[in-house]
Amino acid sequence: MTDSDAALPDDHQLGAQTLWHGRFEGGPAEELMAFTESLSFDQRLWPDDVEGSRAHVRGLATAGIITETERDSVLSALDTVAAEMVSGTFVFFPSDEDIHTAIERRVTELAGAAGGKLHTGRSRNDQSATGVRLWLKRELRVIAGRITALQHVLLDRAVESGDTYLPGYTHLQRAQPVLLAHHLLAHGWALGRDVDRIRDTLVRVDVSVLGAGALAGSSLPLDPMVTAADLGFGSVFENSLDAVGSRDHIAEALFDLTMVAINLSRIGEEWVLWTTEEFGFARLDDGYATGSSMLPQKKNPDIAELARGKAGRIIGDLTGFLATMKGLPLSYNRDYQEDKEPLFDAMDQVRLGLGALTGMIATATFDTARMQSAADSETGSATDLAEWLVIRGVPFREAHAIVGALVRTTLAGGGSLRDLVTAHPQLGPDAATLVAPGVSVTRRTTRGGAGPAAVADQLVRFRAALARWSDWAAGR
Repeated sequence: MTDSDAALPDDHQLGAQTLWHGRFEGGPAEELMAFTESLSFDQRLWPDDVEGSRAHVRGLATAGIITETERDSVLSALDTVAAEMVSGTFVFFPSDEDIHTAIERRVTELAGAAGGKLHTGRSRNDQSATGVRLWLKRELRVIAGRITALQHVLLDRAVESGDTYLPGYTHLQRAQPVLLAHHLLAHGWALGRDVDRIRDTLVRVDVSVLGAGALAGSSLPLDPMVTAADLGFGSVFENSLDAVGSRDHIAEALFDLTMVAINLSRIGEEWVLWTTEEFGFARLDDGYATGSSMLPQKKNPDIAELARGKAGRIIGDLTGFLATMKGLPLSYNRDYQEDKEPLFDAMDQVRLGLGALTGMIATATFDTARMQSAADSETGSATDLAEWLVIRGVPFREAHAIVGALVRTTLAGGGSLRDLVTAHPQLGPDAATLVAPGVSVTRRTTRGGAGPAAVADQLVRFRAALARWSDWAAGR
């Protein structure tokens, strides 16, 4: 038997021990373990815990706290742990209250006494916080990549739509005709701001807190700068109390995810409307719709509806965690264990929602004739008529009143708007041409507007912006 083997407790003892067993006379109550465990949801952090542990062990060796032989033994054990996690052969024990405990226990089984030095100069407070930051750095870019995939679909459908137009709405009432491309790009720009927010958040996420210890650092000659560089962090914590006692970066990430969810919800709401028989603007591909268990004729937009519904759930993830944070004194409190479930849930649901909506929009069919027919209502040209008068010197409020009176007359059955405009002494036949189908949308000429020339210019800008967003999300 080697010295390492002698230092290793038997399997039964390993299964019963906690990381704090030396301070307590007896073992923890089952109710305590059941209520406080986080292994059921933090297992997904194992790659980040292993990566952080490797850097920590290398830092211990650099500082001369462990030997190179011990370093190599622990690194080898960590490699074995990673392999077991990947293959699904890692065995968890009842006493493994979290992924950090489980990995350290297994490393000690494999590396013996050297494994017992893994936690030297480290607390689960800075260990866990570092792992979550590593996870966020990776997963937020995944979300950004999925956002840009949806943006590419919106761009493709916008280009494909050509000169198709539909009603633009305010208050869900028909307002003015807009190009379909303009409408689709509106969502594309909103999603671009989501990518920008994620990029900004990652500046604050990209801070190593390894070395802060439980709350006050360490008396050992550790160098947090060394492990930060090893892990690829952009900066290092400035205050150990703040490092382990703050989770504003998680709240910020949750807000970013919530805004993505809200933007997806708005898209979903429109597609719920567009695919009704009442609107009839779009038809869903069979692969992205569901049927009814009772009504044979139904084709339901479940993806769009769940994008809308899950936004409420994700808003709850954010607000619930903000409530958790608000009353906590410095530094670490166990309440912070509650950061992971809402974060993981929001990340999972947003990732799935982005993929589902991307496929739904990519495969849908637009009924362009139905869109344009809905936009060709004569009253949709009312603003154009008022502006026609303005160009001829009529004050806008007076022009507004003149056209408004004509609209009121036509809605009351007093004749078509075109005939009323033709007969009006301040308008006449030239103005009446503005009422013809398809004319109004061509008159939106200002930058960022809904007309053909403005949208063509917007497409150039959006392509360039999307290239930047996509390159950043892909790490290029």
